[in-house]
Formats: sequence, structure tokens, C-alpha cells
Amino acid sequence: MKITTIVLVTLTTLASVVHAAPAMMSAEWTAQACDAWNQDDALTTGLGEHWIKNDANRGYKIIHLYRTECGEESKTELKIMERDGKAVCVYGGAVQNTRMNLSVDYTLHATTERWEEIGAGQYGPIRAVMFGRLKFTGPKMEALSVAEPFKAFMHLPARIPGDKACPT
Repeated sequence: MKITTIVLVTLTTLASVVHAAPAMMSAEWTAQACDAWNQDDALTTGLGEHWIKNDANRGYKIIHLYRTECGEESKTELKIMERDGKAVCVYGGAVQNTRMNLSVDYTLHATTERWEEIGAGQYGPIRAVMFGRLKFTGPKMEALSVAEPFKAFMHLPARIPGDKACPT
């Protein structure tokens, strides 16, 4: 009986570890964000008309993300490319492009609390930037022009489960 109990406790513990959510904005979480991007018509179609075409003739745009309290070294990356007139995420994970072109690429960071508020739709991207809740570098006029479809991106922190521990 004791062996059965020990085995059940061990299996339950292992199952909970296997199903634990990755740290918010970790490489694993960002891979899930990439998948979610591709499932969202507001992002793929809404950003596919003009936004994705401003790519400095590289064929892609980069978005770096992180949680402020976890530090810049915790940045992750989304790589977005144009495919059949849509803005498609082709990579989400650890940073591969360390050199950003801030006339076309974006870096976004906020505290965990602010990411959760933005994700829950308490305010949109324009208000988040205006009130300093979301720190942003990149082409500001372009960002303003796509604020409406970009709201779907800002909701990803609420849609993708993530642990509050800083990524390692």
C-alpha cells in the first residue's frame, strides 16, 4: 500500500511539473505567442496590408519582448514575415537578431503587472505607451497607424498562460 501511495504522489507531482505554464515572456511562452499570432486574423490580415511591408527590404520584422523586472537579458523575439499578403509569425523564442533596425523593428517591455493589465484589455497600446505603462522603441508613427489590429497582440499575455517567475 505504501509503495502505491508513493508512486501515485510521484506521478501526480511529475504531471503537475509537465503541465506547468512556462514563465511569461520566456522562449517557450514566446513560441506559443507566435502560434497564437498566426491564429488571429486581426494580426495576420490587419497587419498584412501595410505594416509588414515596412521591413527595410529584409523580408521580415522583429519584435523583442520582455518583462521590465526580469531585465533586458530576458528578451525574447518574434520574427514576422509577409506570406500571401499576411503578416505571419515564423519564429518565436530566444533572441536570434541582436541588431535591431528601429525604423522597422520593435522592442516592448512592461512590468508583469502592466502586461497583465494590457492583456486583459484594461487599456490599449496607445494609452499604455502614452502613460508609460508600456515602454516602446521602434517606428512610432507606424505603430500609431496600426494600433487597432495591434490590440490583438497586446491581449496575448492574457490568452497565453504564463508563470510570473522570471525566465531563466
